[in-house]
Amino acid sequence: MPPVTVTPVYAERLGVPLRWWAQGVMLVAVVWLATVVAVPAPAAWVVTAIALAVTVFLLVAIGSPRVVVADGTFRAGRAHIGAEHLGPAVALDAEQTHRTAGVDADARAYLLLRPYLKRAVKVEITDPADPAPYWLVCTRHPEELVRALTALTTTR
Repeated sequence: MPPVTVTPVYAERLGVPLRWWAQGVMLVAVVWLATVVAVPAPAAWVVTAIALAVTVFLLVAIGSPRVVVADGTFRAGRAHIGAEHLGPAVALDAEQTHRTAGVDADARAYLLLRPYLKRAVKVEITDPADPAPYWLVCTRHPEELVRALTALTTTR
């Protein structure tokens, strides 16, 4: 029997904003301009190609985490946890996120933060074996993520 695939209740990729890509292209252009006047053209193009490859790799790596609620599981980046271990979820605004990730932070918490996302969701963890008291996950749509997590925890 083929495996059953379930459509995620919530799915989001935390990709970097377009302005970061534009700034990366401008950085590579500056690298090209600086090297083309200082070294022979073939060497400048090699340096520029390397700079472009590194820039693309870094921007893709930074923006690769996904936040998914599906199949009775909450996934945030590489971490995942079953619905039976989730407590209440709360959408945080920019100021609350800043405080929760800063002065009010618990060093044991699981954090999935990105500097270009200002809002987050705080999810209490009820598993006594889990050392993390909560997860703090940045998202572009905190209210939607809270609704998905609430639906996930009420159907367990």
